[in-house]
This record gives sequence, structure tokens and C-alpha cells, in this order.
Amino acid sequence: MKVILLKDVKGLGKEGDLVNSKDGYARNYLFPKNLAVEANEENLKKWEERKKEEAKKIQKEIEAANELKKKLESFTVTLKVKTGSQGRLFGSITALDIANNLKEQYGIDIDKRKIELKDNIKSLGEFEADVKLYQDITAKLKINVVSL
Repeated sequence: MKVILLKDVKGLGKEGDLVNSKDGYARNYLFPKNLAVEANEENLKKWEERKKEEAKKIQKEIEAANELKKKLESFTVTLKVKTGSQGRLFGSITALDIANNLKEQYGIDIDKRKIELKDNIKSLGEFEADVKLYQDITAKLKINVVSL
């Protein structure tokens, strides 16, 4: 029996999937617990409409991420920090520092967990950081560390 899952079911599929299930399992477990509905014509039409809406939503998110990527790659975040002798920093530059300065300088709010630094920044100079915007969309952000 074909069913449309309303919630994730371990061993069967994820929410929104159209799957085959045994008749007894569907009637005695999935339907009473509202985990699935039968894949009849009416439910299939609703399911297809929902899939189209999700695809449109995902496409909009991808377009927004690509626009943000273009913006971020054109920016250079300048961080002014205290330094010791030989241009060494007191501490290091973290993803939180970069996120705060990005918001302060350009008004773009990025979660610090999305900023990936290859190495800790402990000296003056120019660096690059990867910013994960979407599943396969990553922007290269230029970072310029200068002394106060």
C-alpha cells in the first residue's frame, strides 16, 4: 500500500515521502498514530502541490544565498586590534569577532557557526574565511587585521 508520511518514521522514510508499506502496518500503526495517510488521488494532489511549494521555497533560498555570496566576496572586513611586539595579537581573532564586525561595518548578520577559519588568526595581515551560506554555497570573506 502506498502511503504519504506525515512525520519521520524510522526504517520507512522521512516526512513528506511517498513510500510503500505493508497493509497491516499502515492500517494498524501508521494511520491510527497519524504518521501517514493513504496515497489516494486527493492526497496525492495535495502532496504534489506541497512538493512544488517546497521546491519554489528552496529556489528562493538558493537565489538569496547566491546574492549574499556576491556581496560578501566584494567586502573586506577590517578588524582593529591591540598588538604586542612583532605584530603579534593579544589573543586571537575568532569567528564571533568577524561576525560582529561584519554586522557593524556592513549590516549583514551572519551566525558565527557559519564562519570557518582555516587557522587561528594571531597576527596582523590579510586572511580569508569561508562562510557557509547554504548546502553547497560558500563565500570567501576577506579579513584585514590592523593594529590600533
